[in-house]
Amino acid sequence: MHLLQYGENGDLTITSFNDNELPPYAILSHTWGADKEEVTFADIVNSVGKAKPGYKKIRLCGEQARQDGLEYFWIDTCCINKANKAEHSLAIRSMFLWYRNAARCYVYLLDVCALSLTDEREACAPLWDSAFRECLWFTRGWTLQELLAPRVVEFFSSEWRRLGDRMSLRSQIHEVTTIPYQVLEGASLSEYSVDERFRWRQQRHTKLVEDAAYSLSGIFDVDIAPIYGEGTEQAFRRLHDKIRK
Repeated sequence: MHLLQYGENGDLTITSFNDNELPPYAILSHTWGADKEEVTFADIVNSVGKAKPGYKKIRLCGEQARQDGLEYFWIDTCCINKANKAEHSLAIRSMFLWYRNAARCYVYLLDVCALSLTDEREACAPLWDSAFRECLWFTRGWTLQELLAPRVVEFFSSEWRRLGDRMSLRSQIHEVTTIPYQVLEGASLSEYSVDERFRWRQQRHTKLVEDAAYSLSGIFDVDIAPIYGEGTEQAFRRLHDKIRK
């Protein structure tokens, strides 16, 4: 697993760790921009990419991790070497575990703006509440496991103002996703039927059609190797076969 770290001089570096030797780390959940806007693994290795729009969330995540006493953090855009097919496949299959093992998960909501805390206290309800319920993050396939796998999930606005965590925002999250309160409070996913867990993914979409199935493997605690190009139907057929077995 590759983890990011800011040095004392402010330089961003990436270090590889064996899974049994991982230090405590933070992890980011977000929605991707255009590919050309995101900082890649190669950008980090070559110490470039700071001018890309996607670098902002890397910096914000790193600053928050440091405030929380965490030296290392992980972001999918730049911590997976997608040019290495074997590494990319392993990352897809390990994603749920990586989110589950993170000390903290930060959710960055680029399309949610927050007012100052003073203004929020004066309002009957936070004025960002409706934007939170309608944000793009709730429509993406991969963010379902990113919501459920970690122990601590904290939500931040586009200005990186903390909106709350999975517990304090569970009413809004439940209304948007229909996921039971008990699950949002940490209940085991295995306590819920396969059909119910599949319902949680309704209205969610992925850029690559096969990811609609691959992104659910951790939700069902199965291991399914990605085969991009097989199509949605075959990917879901393999997922269902794994679940039955």
